[in-house]
Amino acid sequence: MSDRRDIPKYVPIYIVFYKPYGVLCQFTDDSTSPRPTLKEYIDIPEVYSVGRLDFDSEGLLLLTNDGQLKHRLIDPQFEHPRTYWVQVENIPTEAALQKLRNGMTIQGYRTKPAIANLLDTEPDLPERNPPIRFRANIPTTWLELTLTEGKNRQVRKMTAAVGFPTLRLVRVAIAHLSLGDLAVGQWRNLTPAELQELRLKVIPRRLR
Repeated sequence: MSDRRDIPKYVPIYIVFYKPYGVLCQFTDDSTSPRPTLKEYIDIPEVYSVGRLDFDSEGLLLLTNDGQLKHRLIDPQFEHPRTYWVQVENIPTEAALQKLRNGMTIQGYRTKPAIANLLDTEPDLPERNPPIRFRANIPTTWLELTLTEGKNRQVRKMTAAVGFPTLRLVRVAIAHLSLGDLAVGQWRNLTPAELQELRLKVIPRRLR
């Protein structure tokens, strides 16, 4: 009979990672032409991403081994906000922004209302590698979009549907969590205060 003292104690882990462009949001890639994965940046076993960022998207990724918290954050019924800075072709009209705010039907699905605003200045972000395509005769604009859902490639589909295709997409916040001063490819543990606030927001008192 084994000694229970030999059983490793479960230690909850909560990590914020600045995912680079061109990195899969998983730890393995079994395709014939393997691509960079999280394993190249995070050497911690048994943590999993909370939601996903597309291969061609960048920014904040939350990883944890806390299944309860992960479920509460990704289940659409709980509507936790995710904020993105989105570089689009041309200059969106107020009518286009209002469509994003009101919700729209894309491929048979009605999106939930979003917060959509033009950024006054270009955000202070590291250069993307490779850079976005540049066309001298077409200006670009940065938007800030906050959604409470995360359908597959939803932001890109939304901006394309109103006539302003996405060129670059960076998630900068999940709920109150932000990238802070993380560099691309770096990660850090959540602070106790961040974790406490996150649990207060996403887990009902009776389940804590």
